[in-house]
Amino acid sequence: MIRSARPDDREILREVQTHLREPNPSLLDYAVDGPPLTLVSTARRFAPRNRSGEERPATAPDDTPVGYLVAFHDEEAGYVAEIVVAPDHRREGRARRLLAATFDRLRDRGCSRIRLAVHPDNDAARTLYESLGFEEVGREEGHYEDGSDGIVMGRDL
Repeated sequence: MIRSARPDDREILREVQTHLREPNPSLLDYAVDGPPLTLVSTARRFAPRNRSGEERPATAPDDTPVGYLVAFHDEEAGYVAEIVVAPDHRREGRARRLLAATFDRLRDRGCSRIRLAVHPDNDAARTLYESLGFEEVGREEGHYEDGSDGIVMGRDL
């Protein structure tokens, strides 16, 4: 399940944040209290699809965050500053759901496009972003602490 972050999520989100290449604790603290858009993916799992192909919620939902996304925005565009899913919950479609929910919320706020930066070695993330329609739109020199450029990707909403 995707929901807005709450102040009582802060400690768990700090733990999840440690799985980022370059965690920014002060950004997360600021984001949880707003105004950036901060969404969480909770540990709630889905049961197998029913006969019509719809996902059925598990019988005992768990509201514990296992991933999150922070996005800044103005009246025209959004920027994903951080997105991370705990390793035990990767490959479950959580980042895809976080991004899809972000697209919807940014559109509702009048945004028409979104951008993000990704490390050139992060092939899994780049593949995900490309599958969602992101394209490389530029580079940010020395964006990462290791000196690597950030690959800036963007798409229309």
